[in-house]
Amino acid sequence: MTVPQLLSILSSQKEELATGASNSLVSRYEEPLIYLGSKMAQVVIGVRRSGKSTLCLKVLSERVGSFAYVNFDDERLASLRADELDTLLEALYRIYGDFEYLFMDEIQNIDGWQLFVNRLLRQKIHIILTGSNSKLLSSELMTHLTGRHNRINLYPFSFSEYCDIKGVDKRAYSARARALRKVALESYMKDGGFPELIAENNRKGYISGLLDSIINTDIARRFKIRHKDALRRMATFLSDNYCQEFVAKDVAAEFGISDHTAENYYSYLKQAFLLVGINKFSYKSKERIRNEKIYVVDTALATDKVGTVASAGLGWRLENIVCIELMRRNKPFYKDLFYFRTPGHEVDFVVADGGRPEELIQVSYDISAEKTKNREIAGLIAGAKALKCNKLTLITFDDTDTIVKDGYAINVVSAIDWLCERTQVNVQP
Repeated sequence: MTVPQLLSILSSQKEELATGASNSLVSRYEEPLIYLGSKMAQVVIGVRRSGKSTLCLKVLSERVGSFAYVNFDDERLASLRADELDTLLEALYRIYGDFEYLFMDEIQNIDGWQLFVNRLLRQKIHIILTGSNSKLLSSELMTHLTGRHNRINLYPFSFSEYCDIKGVDKRAYSARARALRKVALESYMKDGGFPELIAENNRKGYISGLLDSIINTDIARRFKIRHKDALRRMATFLSDNYCQEFVAKDVAAEFGISDHTAENYYSYLKQAFLLVGINKFSYKSKERIRNEKIYVVDTALATDKVGTVASAGLGWRLENIVCIELMRRNKPFYKDLFYFRTPGHEVDFVVADGGRPEELIQVSYDISAEKTKNREIAGLIAGAKALKCNKLTLITFDDTDTIVKDGYAINVVSAIDWLCERTQVNVQP
């Protein structure tokens, strides 16, 4: 592409950027994780339409003000080659002047981008990147930017952020405030947290378009998938059956494909951030890699898909929300998330630091039935004894209590309180 062509495209992108600027954007939990003063590339990755671009633009606008910008998720740049990136850089300098910060959106769309970025880092330019495919970014980051990148995972809005955008008071203790928080959580469990979907009337059309974009662009084109329909049906099937174990043999039989193909498709869906998998906790490495439990990155994927034939209960929706929140809170600090199973009992989540379990968490929407309550308590105590962990939490929709049994104290907390209470991250320069 020529400099005049790129000048036209980048100028229109700059105008779109100015038009979409807003001073009333909701604050995201991940903002302080972006280190703009660092010499390392700041890489924000996550599912499409989770707000990666908005997050980066907000942080850049508030902290440094002036920066250059290019969005590679633009059909006009689809033919851009790696050997033309210097021409693009020249066009950026002509539009923005001598910039110190460069934000490149959906960088994975350009083959060979990593060498270009590495060169810019050597030139002391502060680089901010986004991407929607974890494998592509991870492999290239590890190969070419080893020790020179800071990776930030972004998920759709958390419940706390959902309350902020909806104007729901998260702290007041009046009957009205508590009732409105309950209504908000009920809506969030169904609607999810994709930012654009909050104000979208055609929800099924939006999710269908999102799935098409992810499957066709982020998966099929990258991994040369020929049977895209089978991949799409498998994505629908797995997101209908979240909070369950992925067993390749069973899925392969369901779709008439090989076990190997089922495992590959599952891997691709995770790499595109549609699905999340957590392993069983075990001190034996072979046991840790078997039978992951599947979670969707956002409950809207289970609610608003075209062709969905099954809907999970409220308990599964709440468990899924807790899973994503635990990842949001713990992954940036290199803590791991597992589930745990003993004969007759299961613990939904084990938070581990350096391989050492530090908290066991059970999720149950309603424990008013004595049988349900006893089952959840028994699972936590069995896990506590097996893993030598004393911090036990039971998250329900609306219960608060402390239960002492067999010498263990179990903290029963309402999901509303737990989701709204957040350990603050120190703001980075």
